[in-house]
Amino acid sequence: MEKPNIDPWVVESATSSTSDVDPVLEKKLLRKLDWRIIPGLWLLFLVSFMDRSNIGNAKIAGMVPELHLVGNDYNIAVTMFTVAYVIFGMPANLLVKKYGPRMLVIYMFTWGLFVMGQGLTKTATGLIACRFFMGMCEAGFVPGCAYLIGSYYKRDEFLRRYAIFFSANMAAGAINGLFSSLLTGLKLSGYAGWRWLFLIESIITMGLSIVCYWIVVPFPEDATFLTPEEKALLLARLEADGGGVRTDPISFKRVLKMASDWKIWICVLAYMGAEESASSLVAFQPTILNDLGWTSRSAQAHSIPIYAVAFVLTLASAWMSDHLRHRYAFTLFGSILIVIGWSIELAQVPAAGVRYMGMFFVASGAFIVMSITVVWLCINLGKGVKRSVGMGLLLAFGNCGAFVSGNVFITKQSPKYPVGFGVGLGFGVMAGIACTVYYFALRMENRRRESQPENLKDAEETQDLGDAHPDFRFQL
Repeated sequence: MEKPNIDPWVVESATSSTSDVDPVLEKKLLRKLDWRIIPGLWLLFLVSFMDRSNIGNAKIAGMVPELHLVGNDYNIAVTMFTVAYVIFGMPANLLVKKYGPRMLVIYMFTWGLFVMGQGLTKTATGLIACRFFMGMCEAGFVPGCAYLIGSYYKRDEFLRRYAIFFSANMAAGAINGLFSSLLTGLKLSGYAGWRWLFLIESIITMGLSIVCYWIVVPFPEDATFLTPEEKALLLARLEADGGGVRTDPISFKRVLKMASDWKIWICVLAYMGAEESASSLVAFQPTILNDLGWTSRSAQAHSIPIYAVAFVLTLASAWMSDHLRHRYAFTLFGSILIVIGWSIELAQVPAAGVRYMGMFFVASGAFIVMSITVVWLCINLGKGVKRSVGMGLLLAFGNCGAFVSGNVFITKQSPKYPVGFGVGLGFGVMAGIACTVYYFALRMENRRRESQPENLKDAEETQDLGDAHPDFRFQL
């Protein structure tokens, strides 16, 4: 019989606190957490994704000729965001772990300044510089949010909450299409509409970050929004699920050892495979739709249904995955959707409607894989610093997929883009292979631990082992 997905070395200490808990009180606590944590972070992520993706809308609304972008200037601007995101991903997330979740809104206010810079710059160099500093400031935001959400919920409760949070980027894609179609038609005070797109979004970003500085919750140990009884119940639940977020020391030696965990890097490959497709849509979907014959504003509006469908399918997959306590089949399903979508684009079907349909497959598959992979890795890592390291590395290096997407859609290959579509197909296959390897490797390790039980008596030693503890069972 398979062992339950809790960590036995801490159950004994928490049993007295949780075994006789009234289910009504527990549901009340979860409901309070859901309303206090998720909506605020969802709104922040919505704005974050709009800020990073609006460059694709600005491109087809007049930015290219006005900034004299030639050759691969646009691709370089898109790529520089990712360069900074990769470099600063893990350090920025460790700062969130060390100084608390308010670092998230400090990051947000800072990147808002560079969004404004994109609307004011007069040169391609200025655009590229702003994108780099935006990537630096955004690098710790999503992994920091994932770490914060995961610190409040048990392993079988995490994915649904994270998927709701992650759905903000799909909502942003839809809203950005509508928002951009309205703003890019403006021409006020000598500024073209594409500039107003950046300027107005930057004001929203910085204003929201100021408001949310007092709204973003602290880590569970410092949760002043809970009553003493609710806080005690929360911490007991977390302890029974494998330990709360402890104040682990952060040192280079410890971080380097944690970063060598194979689980992190196989998930990086899966995430990267999906991210390449998602970032392709962010940066080039308006251009692809425009090339298919739609006007600039019509192309932006047509992106809305794509993200709406992805929104529904991602949430449905997350709910079913949590309900079944299974991750692999859903990540594989997402990778198959990516492959189907890029295959349709690569086939060069003459009908624009069929090519448009292919984007629905790509978007839905990419977001399903990305959201589930983050949680699948997170729940299989020990809590504390290691989880922070894992999230930082996953989302930083996983975004290397954007390096590729930013350079394979070659302007002179429009509208067929054989390289762009073919590479997307290959990365979709890579995502499927990576999650398959991850699944079977975890399954083998669980069986090995079942057949070779070890007895550890030192309580302090067991706390430090985390997911390396012989009684720990990985979720599949």
